[in-house]
Amino acid sequence: MPEGERKLAAIMFTDIVGYTSLTQKNEAVAMELLGEQRAVVRPLLARHGGREVKTIGDGFLIEFESALEAVRCAFDVQQSLHELNSGRSIDRKIFLRIGVHLGDVIHSQNDVYGDAVNVASRIEPLATPGGVCISEQVYDHVKNKSDFQLLSLGKRELKNVGEPLEVFKVVLPWERQESAGAALDKKRIAILPFTNLSSDPEEGYFADGMTEELITSISGVRQLTVIARTSVMGYKGTTKKVKEIGKELEVGTMLEGSVRKAGNRVRITAQLIDTATEGHIWAQNYDRQLEDVFGIQSEIAEKVAGELKIRLVEDEKRVIERKPTESTEAYTFYLKGRELIRERTESSLRQALGALERAITLDSTFAKAHAAVAECYVELVTDNYDPYEQVMPKAEISVRKALQLDPELAEAHATLARVDFQEDDVPGCEAEARRAIELNPSLADAYFVLSNVFLLKGAKEEGMNATESCYKLDPVLPRYIERLGQFYFYLGMEDKALQHWEKTVQGAPAGTYRVMTEFYLYKGEIEKAREFHSKVERLDPTHRWATWMRGFIAGYTGDKQGALDVIHEIERKWLGATNLNDIAFIYHALGDLDSYFTYANRALDQHTIRYVYVMYCPLLAKGRDDPRYHALMEKMRAMFETRKS
Repeated sequence: MPEGERKLAAIMFTDIVGYTSLTQKNEAVAMELLGEQRAVVRPLLARHGGREVKTIGDGFLIEFESALEAVRCAFDVQQSLHELNSGRSIDRKIFLRIGVHLGDVIHSQNDVYGDAVNVASRIEPLATPGGVCISEQVYDHVKNKSDFQLLSLGKRELKNVGEPLEVFKVVLPWERQESAGAALDKKRIAILPFTNLSSDPEEGYFADGMTEELITSISGVRQLTVIARTSVMGYKGTTKKVKEIGKELEVGTMLEGSVRKAGNRVRITAQLIDTATEGHIWAQNYDRQLEDVFGIQSEIAEKVAGELKIRLVEDEKRVIERKPTESTEAYTFYLKGRELIRERTESSLRQALGALERAITLDSTFAKAHAAVAECYVELVTDNYDPYEQVMPKAEISVRKALQLDPELAEAHATLARVDFQEDDVPGCEAEARRAIELNPSLADAYFVLSNVFLLKGAKEEGMNATESCYKLDPVLPRYIERLGQFYFYLGMEDKALQHWEKTVQGAPAGTYRVMTEFYLYKGEIEKAREFHSKVERLDPTHRWATWMRGFIAGYTGDKQGALDVIHEIERKWLGATNLNDIAFIYHALGDLDSYFTYANRALDQHTIRYVYVMYCPLLAKGRDDPRYHALMEKMRAMFETRKS
């Protein structure tokens, strides 16, 4: 056509999901997958009359004379890639997003320009990985001319596009079962991070603290399931639509808002949204004195319950309306401490202790501050920053003080459960975890501790149920992601494990790759195991698993000297009892069960045995066939089954 002439055309944009990240991690693999994607796409363009205008990085800009052929081409591309992916490991799969729009374009110097190009580029990111989205203009041309199942995603505001545009999803055959599933539960709710509108960016801790406090308050409504803080904080500052977040977190309702703090005044806005329709259920502004912030929190919690048709019982109202402290200054230090705990570094934990101790100085009856101090101490021990013997007694004193001040403080019961587990008091741990869940059924950490108890007792089904519960409440926390995949594998549910890893490899790659290394080693696919182990070493080189697994692989593949070298490395790097399990596992790989049981017994005596591996890991199955294993289990149960006085 003549230069600069306008015509009606269907424009397709494609983009490889996660390509930039993959390029940074492994450029060679990224280039190989890019070549494979082009080899799949280009023949299909010719078949459907598409003209490749240009490639933009890893994506295509394609022009079609027919909207129907553009959609058919998009369908065939995704079907071809779906078939290609079915026989591949997770890290070798190619996922495209495709967007299609119909409108006027202008040709110039073998390129195309115009609103149609801009709109298509804005629609493409709305597609799910491996999915296709089309505009309402394309929908009008194809709705009666094909058997495609088309699902409206509603009106969307697109950047640099004047009017909201209705967007449709092409439901692919393998997606139909999912799309036909039950509607999202309205009583499953996410509280998104409240936006800090204060003039001082340093006040951000207050907005984040408000988010956490609202999660705690609304979790007091037992008929609601509230997503944990770690999973919602990933959406801080997000531009994702409510419907997309709702699908990712599997929530039917969402609470969002903002906080503006100026001196002794605070302005809080809150709005409750239906994630299916993106419609507002309720919205409210609060302009109060800072000391009224607790009243605002309880009002919001009660309003959310009311709007979702939940009648609060008296003990729920009592918990929601309880004022944690009379001192706003103490509360401010408490919120600072909570935020520092979340960073989970040695420096931040020690700073958190300082802030929380300041809060307690200002109000010695502040139960939540005492519980947070205990949590700080537990994290310092868990992450090997402080010795168990010195710090765990301090944790117990603090958490028992919190419960003395407030016997119904669910997070204090959950923390005491962790303390009891560290102190080998399994009955006490179970009782405290159950009490925490009774008071707050949305406490993911309590389910995690309870899963440890069940698995230690050999109650596999109950342990799996508790592990799935904590994952559903906090689906982005790496340790929950890793644990659930680990137990799908350990308990023989390999299909579930593979499906789980396919979902979690983007959000928690190191934890996913750790378990996949063990899986492929167990399956005898040594090179795949080495490949995934090397990925962990690049992503998380200081993690102790990376070191002992290197020794385990050496021993497992007959490299005795390599395995012994790693044992000596562990002995040099990590002093004390925490390295006993690492050494035991490597001796097991070498087939030296005498040394394996020697070190496993020493780890048990030092209260550091990793019972999950010893009892369940398929790689250690030979040890479980040895009579000494039963003696080890009897010794462990005798140690763990007595509740301390």
